[in-house]
Amino acid sequence: MIEFDKLLEELNLDKEFNFRCETFITLLQQWGKVHNLSGRLSKEDIIENIIDSIYPLKFINSYESLADIGTGAGYPGLILAMANSKVKTYLIEPRLKRVSFLNFVKNSLGLDNIEVLAKRVEDVENIKVDLITSRAVTNTKLLLDLTQNIKKDQCSYLFYKGSLLNDEIEEAKLNNYKVVNKEDRNYLYIEGK
Repeated sequence: MIEFDKLLEELNLDKEFNFRCETFITLLQQWGKVHNLSGRLSKEDIIENIIDSIYPLKFINSYESLADIGTGAGYPGLILAMANSKVKTYLIEPRLKRVSFLNFVKNSLGLDNIEVLAKRVEDVENIKVDLITSRAVTNTKLLLDLTQNIKKDQCSYLFYKGSLLNDEIEEAKLNNYKVVNKEDRNYLYIEGK
C-alpha cells in the first residue's frame, strides 16, 4: 500500500515496526473472527486503521508516556506503542476479551513498554502520563474529566474524532488546541493542558 509505505518513510519508522504490523494483522484477523474484536478485518481495513493510528506522529510533540483510553482491538494505543517501543504505554480497556487479545499481541511481539489495564479509566490509580489518547470512546469534555486522575501537570491529549468535533470543542471550552483533518478523520490535539 503506497500511502502506508510513504507514511512509514515520513515518520522514519523502522522495519521492526513493519514486521510488528504484519504480525498484528495476522493476529487480529485470527482473533477478530472468533471474538468479534473489530467489524473490519480485511488486511486493507486494518492497514487503514494502522495509518489512522500513527498519522498524528507527524504533528504531535514527543512524549515519554502514554495512556490510551478504550483501546479495543489496539487502535490507536497498541499501534503507537509498536511505533515507539521506548514509550511507556498503558492500554486501558475494561472488556476482558479485548484485554486478552492486547496481552497476547504484547507478548507475541515482546513489547515490554506496554501495560494492559483491565479497568475503566476512572478506576485507574498510581499512573501519570504526559499523553492521553482515545478513539471513538466518548465526547471530549467527558474524556478530559475522566482522565484527571492519570495526567501529569503538562499532559497533552490526542483524540481521534469524527464530524461532531466542533460541538465538542465548544462544550469543553477549549482554548489551546489544534485540529488536523485527514479525509473523514479529525485529530484533536490539546497541547500541555
